[in-house]
Amino acid sequence: MPTTTWNRHHILSLADFTPTEYNAILQTTASFQEVLSRRTKKVPTLQGQVVANLFFEPSTRTRSSFELAAKRLSADTLNFASATSSMTKGETILDTAKTYLAMGCDIMVIRHTCAGVPNAIATEMDRLGERVSVLNAGDGQHEHPSQALLDLFTICSIIDPVNPRLELLKDKKIAIVGDILHSRVARSNIWSLTASGAELHLAAPPTLLPKLFADYVNDSGVSELNGKRKLFIHWRLEDALRDADFVMTLRLQKERMTAHLLPSLREYHQMFGITRAKLDWCKPNVKVLHPGPVNRGVEISSDLMDDPEFSLIQSQVTSGVAVRMALLYLIGSGKAV
Repeated sequence: MPTTTWNRHHILSLADFTPTEYNAILQTTASFQEVLSRRTKKVPTLQGQVVANLFFEPSTRTRSSFELAAKRLSADTLNFASATSSMTKGETILDTAKTYLAMGCDIMVIRHTCAGVPNAIATEMDRLGERVSVLNAGDGQHEHPSQALLDLFTICSIIDPVNPRLELLKDKKIAIVGDILHSRVARSNIWSLTASGAELHLAAPPTLLPKLFADYVNDSGVSELNGKRKLFIHWRLEDALRDADFVMTLRLQKERMTAHLLPSLREYHQMFGITRAKLDWCKPNVKVLHPGPVNRGVEISSDLMDDPEFSLIQSQVTSGVAVRMALLYLIGSGKAV
């Protein structure tokens, strides 16, 4: 059982996470995976604490898994829905957070369409001198730390189910394909996967691949992100998939597109949709991931999505509960199980 001391009060971004912190999460998650395999899946770890899920935008997987994770840890949960809240009467986001603070909330899980909202709430809690922890469950086009961490755990546990750890990904080739421009998941995965020593290859049409990341790449294609991270940019899918160990395809986030960025969904699927035929460019034992929700037949073919030989999509959902249990536990108690 890991005994790593955890010193981080909030989890807002993965940009400054250390390998020690990643491994603490992976090891703690593995312990909770074992708990979830038992007949009695509940532990008293956060008994008496209150976890508030403040989701200001729709969510199925993230919200449900955070709620279930909190309940598995025996915490009391409060669930916020903006459509039925006092925000419809003019209450501000910070006043809403302070309302939950006044109810005795210990941990706030925040999702919002605007980048920076979780950070603003965390800053306000710190200014007030409160010991409330804030966990970013996705903010605008900024980051989605818990999704990237469950992706990391899913990949590491495929390589070594007994002892998932960061160094397992050193020199592995991982491709992320799709709407990187609008993806907070991709941004968090860039930090976590390059920290592991993996070669990370981004592929998308030029209209969906942020120039921000292209600017970090030198003439040989290697990222200049602090000199040690390997990030590659491609506008041809075959270049990204060639000899890949893992492929993560991303949803086209049409709700966030403010311009006509694609000729058609059919053409996108032909050029960048992941199919069995295109996996021939990868290593024979390649695995495919998708953070969900999925547009079947657009970013991935329906038959491939449901094929357990290649697809880790359901494993990602299953891993989500254990990873979020680990995150709530670490910021709620300060020590790993």
